[in-house]
Amino acid sequence: MSDTKSVQLTKDAGPPGSTAAGAGKPKRTRVPRSVEARIQSILGIVLVLVALALPLYLENAFLVMGLSVMAAAVGAIGLNLLSGVTGQLSLAHAFFIAIGTYGYAYFSGSPGGVATAYGGLELPPLLGASMAVVLAGLAGLAFSPIASRLSGIYLGVASLSLVFLGQHLLFNWESVTGGPNGRSVPTFSLFGFPFANPAVGDTQITILNVTLMRNELLWYLFLAVLIIGYLFARNLLRGRPGRALQMIRDKQTAAAVMGVNVRRYKASAFVVSSMYAGAAGVLLGLLLRVPTPGSFGLILSVTYLAMIVIGGLGSIPGAVVGAAFVAATPLLLNLYSDFFPFLADPGSGGVDSGTLAKYLYGGAVVVVLLLEPGGVAALGRRLLFAVTGTTRRQKVRAAAPVTSPVAETGEPLESEPLDGSADTHSTGSLGSSSDSSAVAPPQHPDRGTDPSTEGNRRP
Repeated sequence: MSDTKSVQLTKDAGPPGSTAAGAGKPKRTRVPRSVEARIQSILGIVLVLVALALPLYLENAFLVMGLSVMAAAVGAIGLNLLSGVTGQLSLAHAFFIAIGTYGYAYFSGSPGGVATAYGGLELPPLLGASMAVVLAGLAGLAFSPIASRLSGIYLGVASLSLVFLGQHLLFNWESVTGGPNGRSVPTFSLFGFPFANPAVGDTQITILNVTLMRNELLWYLFLAVLIIGYLFARNLLRGRPGRALQMIRDKQTAAAVMGVNVRRYKASAFVVSSMYAGAAGVLLGLLLRVPTPGSFGLILSVTYLAMIVIGGLGSIPGAVVGAAFVAATPLLLNLYSDFFPFLADPGSGGVDSGTLAKYLYGGAVVVVLLLEPGGVAALGRRLLFAVTGTTRRQKVRAAAPVTSPVAETGEPLESEPLDGSADTHSTGSLGSSSDSSAVAPPQHPDRGTDPSTEGNRRP
C-alpha cells in the first residue's frame, strides 16, 4: 500500500511547469535580469556620478562645451523620437528650437534694446521656460495635421517651409526677437535662487572648496533636464506608445490593421518632438545669452539630423552620443587650433575650426551609412554582446511563453482523467505494463515529429 501511495503521489505531482488543471494553459517563464541590463544600469549610474563631479574640476572652456553637448542632446532625443523611432523625416527642428529660445526670452525677459527696442512680460523664469516649451508643442500641434498625412521626403520638404517661415519672423518681428541683432535672455532662477555669478553679499554655494559660479550652476540645471528627458523617452519607448510608433515606422499598413491609429500617433510624435526642441531652445538661450536669428537656420536642422544618424536611429543613448560628437567637435578644434597649422582664423575665408568640424561629422555620416547603419548604438550593442555573450534573439527565446504542457526536460506529459479513475486503476494493476507506461513517459521523444513538443520549438 505504501508503494502504491508513493507512485500515486509521484504521478499527481507531475513534472515541474505543469498545471493542476491539465494541459494547454500557456505559462511564461520568469527570466532573471540579464547581465546586459545590469551593465547598462551600472554604466548609467557611473556616468551620472561622473557628470555630477566634472564641474568641480573642469575649466570654463570645457564647462561651456559640456553645456553645449547637453543642450544639443535634449533636442537630439526629441528628433530621434520622430525620425528614428517613428520614421518621420523633419527638417523643422531649428524652427521649434528658436520658439523655445525666443519664447523664454520674451516671457521672462524685460523690455530693452539699444538699436532695436523689444518687449518682455517679465514672468518668473520657471513659468516662462514652461510656457516656451508648451508654445513649441502648440506650434507642432498646429503642423501635426500635415505631419500626420505625409511621410518621407514629402514631410521633409513640407517641414522645410517652417524653417524659412521662422527665419522671416526672427528677422522681422523685432518687438519679440530684437531683429538681426538679437535680444538678451534673462537669467534663470529657481525659487528665488539665481543661476548666475554670485554678487557681493549673496549666498554662495561651495562644494569641496569650489565656489559654484554661473556655468557650474547651469551645468547641474542642464544635467537635470537631460536626465528627465532621457528617462521620459526611454519609458515612452518601452510602453505601448513606443511599440505603436515602431510599428508605424516598419509598416504603416500592418500597424493600422493591428488597431494603431496611425495619424494620431504620428501627430503625437511630432508634438512631443517639438516640445523637446523647445526645451533644448530654452537651454541654448541660457547658454548663448544673446541669441541671433542666424543661429536657427537650415544648417542647425541638418546638424541635428547628423547627430541622430551618427548616434543611431531609434536609440536614445545613441542620440546623446551623437550630440556629444557633433556639438563638441567644433569647440575642441577651436580650443586646440594651435595644433592644426592648416586651420585659418575665423572669418578669413579659409578652412577654420567650424568648417573643418562640418567636414568631419559630414564624413562620419557617410561612414556610418556605408559601414554601420545602426550608428554608435549598434557598436555599443556589439560590445555588450562581446562582454555578456547574450544576443537579443536569445533573450527573446528565453522570454517566450510555453504553450504546451511539456516538462522542463522536454518529456511530454500524460493527460489525467478528472474523475479519479486513475487512482483505482493504479491501485488495482500496479505491476501491469500499461500502468508503468502511464507512470514513466518515454525517455527520448522525437522533438521533430512529436506534436506535443511543437509549441516549444523556436525559430
